[in-house]
Amino acid sequence: MKDIYKVIVYFCILSSILVNKSLVLGGKVRHFKWEVGYIHWSPDGLEGVVLGINGQFPGPTIRARAGDTVHVELTNHLHTEGVVIHWHGIRQIGTPWADGTAAISQCAINPGETFVYRFEVDKAGTYFYHGHYGMQRSAGLYGSLIVDVAEGEKEPFLYDGDFNILLSDWWHSSSHEQEVDLSSKPMRWIGEPQTLLINGRGQYNCSLAAAYFSNSSVSQCNIRGGEQYAPQILHVHPNKTYRLRIASTTALASLNLAIGNHKMVVVEADGNYLQPFSVENMDIYSGESYSVLFTADQNPSNNYWISISVRGREPRTPQGLTILKYHPNSASKLPKSPPPVAPRWDDYNYSKSFTNKILALTGSPKPPTTYNRRIMLLNTQNLIDGYTKWAINNVSLILPATPYLGSIKFGLSNAFDLKTPPDHFSHDYDVMRPAPNQNSSYGSGVYMLSFNTTIDVILQNANALRENVSEIHPWHLHGHDFWVLGYGEGKFSKKDEEKFNLKNPPLRNTAVIFPFGWTALRFVADNPGVWAFHCHIEPHLHMGMGVIFAEGVGRVKKIPTEALGCGLTGKMLMNNVHK
Repeated sequence: MKDIYKVIVYFCILSSILVNKSLVLGGKVRHFKWEVGYIHWSPDGLEGVVLGINGQFPGPTIRARAGDTVHVELTNHLHTEGVVIHWHGIRQIGTPWADGTAAISQCAINPGETFVYRFEVDKAGTYFYHGHYGMQRSAGLYGSLIVDVAEGEKEPFLYDGDFNILLSDWWHSSSHEQEVDLSSKPMRWIGEPQTLLINGRGQYNCSLAAAYFSNSSVSQCNIRGGEQYAPQILHVHPNKTYRLRIASTTALASLNLAIGNHKMVVVEADGNYLQPFSVENMDIYSGESYSVLFTADQNPSNNYWISISVRGREPRTPQGLTILKYHPNSASKLPKSPPPVAPRWDDYNYSKSFTNKILALTGSPKPPTTYNRRIMLLNTQNLIDGYTKWAINNVSLILPATPYLGSIKFGLSNAFDLKTPPDHFSHDYDVMRPAPNQNSSYGSGVYMLSFNTTIDVILQNANALRENVSEIHPWHLHGHDFWVLGYGEGKFSKKDEEKFNLKNPPLRNTAVIFPFGWTALRFVADNPGVWAFHCHIEPHLHMGMGVIFAEGVGRVKKIPTEALGCGLTGKMLMNNVHK
């Protein structure tokens, strides 16, 4: 009997060890070794210089499972500039230094240096990564990051196969030239992109669909399958259902996506499940990601267009196109119908109708019913010493030499502006007209958020410098998801709170504000670190449209010294070494 008791005790102890071991180990560690450098490439048929990873563009797709650890050993092979990678949508819980924001979470990785990004992907969903230093996203530094559900778990929907498409826009002038143009006095606007890319491939000065337009001056594309700009065809089998993962890393363009003759059911946004709803086409703004389901239920003897078109700006860029190929048709067989026609570029009611359909799946986390602090952020276009800038509450963001994470953690009080940016703008500001005083000022101050408090942010759009001009701005928050409580027209007022959706608001990491409108967001400041919150349009961030949030920085554990070796933290580290 004693022997049996010993066996039972031994088994219990062994089981406990194995359980604890599995809890410690968690998911797998996914190792990647990357080299970032400029390469010659033809994204749209015109060869140019792009930023690539391991000699390819776009960068390699990362695929992992929820709970896995991603380990990227990144070496900078650029000759004259630094680099960082932001893992868009990954909250970096416990690893704020891995967020990949130069001058915010880390120093830029200098030429020849290697930096290790190591972080957990805690939640399944569709994400991507991109450069976050200067305008390197415009130069092509981006790729897909897909997180599948953890082993043994299931999605709340079924499908037979999946595809992943990354949407971007492309200019023939370099990102460095664009930076100089935007920083000139007077500003030289970079203009609309030459091409829209699907998975890094587009067609310049020709069209896959030229044969459908008798009056078109654009020629039919003559592409061989091996060309770098040949479209990536999506191969489907009749009557099968597919998940299409979509992410937009555009520098400027808001887009509308459609699959000819096929309806799409939207089921995920920014890594969060939605109440499914059906659409014939959908808007997608820079920084957003979605999953849609579609069934290959059309005439199987035909192929069909997948199209992306410019929204929110008067189109100067042709549609981006690829083909949905039904098995066993030839990939060279063009669809019988012309590509889908997008809604008119300035039909904002159409866009708002789509946006208002995005609601959280039943059972999703709900927001706190009240807030501790409300921050009103007014988006305006301004002038500073004759330079055109964007400003938030009349402050145009400039980043310091010392990363905020290190300077706040170690109490380096002279590393950035100590004056907190304003929580509100003037009550009598008329958002429908250009500002009477269009001058602004630079600032590097931080919104210090009390840890574990609930923060409301009201994004308020306004008239730009020219009368009757207000632009779309997709805003992205690092380190968090937020609840989108609502959208509205004109200037936000207290009575607009009655319109807030506290029942099933979607969780997102990117949300749009429409021209002359407002968007209300709510999040809990429960992730220790320093986090950027900014317009995801690359020129707008370059010109100052962003703010910095900091919360619980004292709770951040040991920050890798490689993240801090610049500015005042770099000097501090060197002084400690010499001591």
